[in-house]
Amino acid sequence: MGETPPPNAGKIAACWARVRTRLRQEVGDVEYRNWLRQMSLAGVEGDTVLIHLPTRFLRDWVRDHYGDRLRLLCQAEMPGVRLVELRVQAAARAEKPALEQEVAEASPLAESLAPSVPAAAAEPVRNDWLVPLDPRFTFDSFVVGKPNEFAHACARRVAEKPAQAGFNPLFLYGGVGLGKTHLMHAIAWSLRERDPNLSVAYMSAEKFMYRFIAALRSHNTMEFKTQLRSVHVLMVDDLQFLIGKDNTQEEFFHTFNALIDAGKQIIISADKAPNDLSGIEDRLRTRLSGGIVADLHATTYELRLSILQSKASLAGVEVPPRVQELLARKIASNVRDLEGALNRVVAHAKLFGRPVTLESVPEVLSDILRAHDKRLSIDDIQRKVAEHYNIRLTEMASARRSRAVARPRQVAMYLAKQLTSRSLPEIGRRFGNRDHTTVLHAVNKITELMAEDPAFAEDVTLLRKMLEM
Repeated sequence: MGETPPPNAGKIAACWARVRTRLRQEVGDVEYRNWLRQMSLAGVEGDTVLIHLPTRFLRDWVRDHYGDRLRLLCQAEMPGVRLVELRVQAAARAEKPALEQEVAEASPLAESLAPSVPAAAAEPVRNDWLVPLDPRFTFDSFVVGKPNEFAHACARRVAEKPAQAGFNPLFLYGGVGLGKTHLMHAIAWSLRERDPNLSVAYMSAEKFMYRFIAALRSHNTMEFKTQLRSVHVLMVDDLQFLIGKDNTQEEFFHTFNALIDAGKQIIISADKAPNDLSGIEDRLRTRLSGGIVADLHATTYELRLSILQSKASLAGVEVPPRVQELLARKIASNVRDLEGALNRVVAHAKLFGRPVTLESVPEVLSDILRAHDKRLSIDDIQRKVAEHYNIRLTEMASARRSRAVARPRQVAMYLAKQLTSRSLPEIGRRFGNRDHTTVLHAVNKITELMAEDPAFAEDVTLLRKMLEM
């Protein structure tokens, strides 16, 4: 039998559109926009699909992280295909300024980044990297309690005396909505007030990556390095975004070293401690742990009540103590959700001219209270599955491949995809920084086993019901 020929030219575009759609569904919108959106199909030569990308950097990244999956998807749509070849497109540049054009292609965020990059590299622009600071996020408005008092004290110390031995770098970590960003903004406000001439670069790790890619594409990395390494204080939010992004990590590592060696202050925030950021290079993790590491624990009932008392005093309507106690008891996930619930109760009272009462709260906050009665996380799923199969929780992120560990891990990945809104890459990161294709394989494998083995299907269904109870 002869080989199946690839589709004719009239069908290639439709096949490629389906490949892109499938890939986007698998990796999620954010991952797709960052790395895959700029792929273009150049054609099919024999048994090889030719795909163009605008830079060597993107070509190498897509090849290393998505090459195998691209090939399998193309083969599914075009059976005669055996290979996928990624090439750098040698297209003429538009007359648009090079850096502006390249950044604009990089991501939807580019429009806000491009205008802030100086056209000449003569004198670095001070505060060019400073994000807009939220006037609500100051030290005065930060409510201190047992779960955050150490992090707050460290942040105060760095704001008063930056680049002091033992406090450089300052690494703040904790879950979503526990106050990391509040403290970061408070430090920046305090530094600005104490010395308006101090050059502070404050950005998210995502913005650091976008700027770095833009500099690479425009062959302007020296300006990037000079500008960033000339600041007095570098502040980077959500460092976990750099997990798995080796090229950006490399540049961040060298920037980190240059600033520390020059006696400049570095302040970092992330969702985990440095030693738990499994996708960060060991040498960078070691440097991040070299100063002081301060965590913000999950809020206690007492701290939540204190926060509500502080916010309610500024609300403009009376919020009875029993209402505050109800919110503090029911909404225990994070401060952001807690403040959002209070704001809704207050807004409802103002709009309808009604007093805030204990009886009215369940009606006004029905969706929020229902969601907080049971909100599954990947951690919840991992814990329940590990307990069910009698394995250690740490095995969920380990490299062990024995069936006694691998099968429960696949079940947990399957349930995470079914019961949470997380994308495949996000789930993979929570299972030892695994690739999204590993998660997809686990989901498909468990689905297949459930169809073949009624006893196994019953076991997984029982687990799901236990998690949903």
